[in-house]
Amino acid sequence: MLITASKLYDYLQCPHKVWRDIYGPQEEKIDEKNPFVELLWEKGALHEKEIISGIGSFIDLSEGTIEERINKTLAEIKKGTTLIYQGVIRYENLLGIPDLLRIMPTGNYLPIDIKSGKGFEGPDESEDEEIMPKKHYAVQLSLYVEILLNLSFASEKKGAIIDISGRELVYLLENAQGVRNTQTWWELYLEIKNRVSELVSNQVQDKPAIAGSCKLCPWYNSCKKWCLEKEDLTKIFYLGRSNREILNKDLGIEKVRELKTLNISDLLAKKKKDKTFLKGFGETLLKKFITRAIILDETKKPVLHQQVHLPEVKKELFFDIEDDPTQDFVYLHGIYSRDAKSEEYIYFLAKENTRDAEKKAWQEFWNYIDTLHVSDYSIYYYSHHEKTAYRRLSQRYPEIIAKEKLDTFFDNPNAIDLYRVVEKHTDWPLSSYSLKDLATYLGFKWRDESPSGALSIRWYNDFLQNHSEELLKRILEYNEDDCRATMVLKDGISKLNKE
Repeated sequence: MLITASKLYDYLQCPHKVWRDIYGPQEEKIDEKNPFVELLWEKGALHEKEIISGIGSFIDLSEGTIEERINKTLAEIKKGTTLIYQGVIRYENLLGIPDLLRIMPTGNYLPIDIKSGKGFEGPDESEDEEIMPKKHYAVQLSLYVEILLNLSFASEKKGAIIDISGRELVYLLENAQGVRNTQTWWELYLEIKNRVSELVSNQVQDKPAIAGSCKLCPWYNSCKKWCLEKEDLTKIFYLGRSNREILNKDLGIEKVRELKTLNISDLLAKKKKDKTFLKGFGETLLKKFITRAIILDETKKPVLHQQVHLPEVKKELFFDIEDDPTQDFVYLHGIYSRDAKSEEYIYFLAKENTRDAEKKAWQEFWNYIDTLHVSDYSIYYYSHHEKTAYRRLSQRYPEIIAKEKLDTFFDNPNAIDLYRVVEKHTDWPLSSYSLKDLATYLGFKWRDESPSGALSIRWYNDFLQNHSEELLKRILEYNEDDCRATMVLKDGISKLNKE
């Protein structure tokens, strides 16, 4: 069974997917392509096309069978071709298709991948900042390098990425991953390659898990069904795959109901004697997971652990944005406004994907906020995403709102991130504390049959092409429902407060 760059990527996203793609119940796999995933592919292909159009002359090996392309690639490398596009290289069970192979002054080849994201980790694109390679980019480049090394077409462990900005960034794969993590990127690759090899050969099966990152995966429903039927520990919110493995190994427990019977004092006493026992688990974390296990399996109703202060004001605003991370573009600011007399949905939309349109919509949002007296309203949102996006917009358009004014807006005690309230003060009989899961539990129903922020991005990109009023209506209704769901959640927490 071949090990490819896509299998290495899948492993980093979810180790179980590597196994399940080959040996899982194929009838449970979702066949339809996810519209958002399709959009990512389309944008990636478009970016690649733009880069290729500007790199000069090259040999195009993108057509033909894999075997034909392997033979053609070897022939071009032996001829010393300067630049090869979509060549295929193979050594034993390793197969790689780097976007580009470029000859170096030494006569060896450098593998280069074209990516439609940033070429490094971190929120700031400043060139003064130290470049931190992305893990999945480094691992995929390592695969190409190992093949080239074994074929004697490379002598150094390095590759390169051309990112969304068009910059070429060299990845030195023998460098340590960081100051604290001294494992090199190459050592990480070898470790992951060995694990993938065990999974594709069925030496190791691995188990499904419930995680927020799974929702775009075609196996999501299948894995979730397995976890629910088995009462798997990842049913517990935020417990996750790695914590489950520690609990499985150190305590021999597999099910939620087994976790709720644990004696914390006994576990902490054993931890004092054995530092390797339940590594990473302290008293607070153990209490949190045991509490959630009890609520899931026994109480089966939400719990407020302490009173939460929610301001009493004339007007409440429930706030949600829609943005396209593939373009770093905020296209919609939505507010559901409620006072003693009325409720209304207000929105500010960029009808074109231009910086002028984005700036105009953001200006209109602040014009509305400036009509309100700061002590007369509260504003609720869910998760730090809005705050993070607004800080980026503030850097992009400092003439609209100064950083200090933006900080004052979010630091106001009447500006409340309900996710922090939920995470810190409540627990729910749910595996996920997403806004959709919580609001649905409280009885709210989205008008769209498949509500999703990812799908909204797809709808918006389609709207830019055809200006369909039906699509625009769908986008606005989805955003309004997200705002109203935030209101439903706030009311649910208020009810728990009273009870």
